[in-house]
Amino acid sequence: MILSVIIVNYRVRYFLELCLRSVQKAAQGIELEIIVVDNDPDDGGLDFLRPLFPAVSFIANTENTGFARANNQALKQARGNYILFLNPDTILPEGFVKEVLKFYESMARSRVGAVGVRMIDGSGRFLKESRRGFPSAWVAFCKLSGLTAVFPKSRLFSTYYLGHLSPAATHPAPILSGACFWVAREILEKTGGFDERFFMYAEDIDLSYRIEKAGYVNYYLATTTIIHFKGESTRKGPMYVKLFYKAMSQFRRKHFKHGLSSVFNTGMDAAIWLRAGVRAVALAVRGNGGEDAEGEPAPLTTCLTGDPATIEILKNSATFFRNRILVETPDKAKELILCQGEQFSFTECIAALEAAQPWRSGLRVKFYAKGAGSVIGSAHRDGRGEVLVL
Repeated sequence: MILSVIIVNYRVRYFLELCLRSVQKAAQGIELEIIVVDNDPDDGGLDFLRPLFPAVSFIANTENTGFARANNQALKQARGNYILFLNPDTILPEGFVKEVLKFYESMARSRVGAVGVRMIDGSGRFLKESRRGFPSAWVAFCKLSGLTAVFPKSRLFSTYYLGHLSPAATHPAPILSGACFWVAREILEKTGGFDERFFMYAEDIDLSYRIEKAGYVNYYLATTTIIHFKGESTRKGPMYVKLFYKAMSQFRRKHFKHGLSSVFNTGMDAAIWLRAGVRAVALAVRGNGGEDAEGEPAPLTTCLTGDPATIEILKNSATFFRNRILVETPDKAKELILCQGEQFSFTECIAALEAAQPWRSGLRVKFYAKGAGSVIGSAHRDGRGEVLVL
């Protein structure tokens, strides 16, 4: 078995459906298995997904065990020479697996550790967390103090996001995102999987660090791009803030506590939780401002582009056409639907999203794959995505 794809799902069945369809296309011609661990027993998502993907191995947990433990649960039964930990709210391009394998072969004489790739969000923006530097005391201080945001391309102040390096170039990257984390099984046999003390967040930082401590070099691969819909597999709210900054504090204490003064340790913890407070206030102020107002919303001007056969499916859907007016070009639309099918690939969908630059124009971009049961999109990193069930 060449590859095992491991996905932990939590209440995002329609995003996961699109993800699985893209994984199947991305790995054509490659021997693989897909293992999905569902962390919400009451969601009913597996009843929806099992008939659609009979070749996928689904594991239903009776409780939310957390990201790290659920991934390790699947890892125990995975048979692939390589492991791809993947978030359910992602879209992979065709040829993705072969591209990463080709990179490994080209680096055969190097001690390649984990590999991450270029990620963009649902509005086409590059995700800085695609590659990060090791969060040493100085790097963490710059991130928490806001210096990283003020000087985003500085080698001195922006090491956290490696802002001084081009996102278009492949390069070593000490820390990779757990949203798309490719690693050889033999490396995990030496380092172990995710640390289950981290319920959610920082477990990817911790595993990346342990891989490099074992003598390997992690890499950011810029030659392939995926979509990661931020804010879907995790809702941004008070619980998110608590879990995220608790994980940051746990990581610091695990790897940095020894050899540092008690004053410094106390100060770093205070800075982390101060940042958490600021973040919580920002989310509270934002509130529900993005939710639809009561009553019937105004009709959406919508442009359909992509595979002709898939477009026809939407045109014949009464549910889809409710409160929509079709226009011919995106410049006249408020909504753009990218339709994947035989004549318009996931790769072309990803390229079209970037070309449209909806983060500049405010255009709401959604995706529909041939045979899917919904049209989905997520233009805002911290907000809820949009799902139209057909």
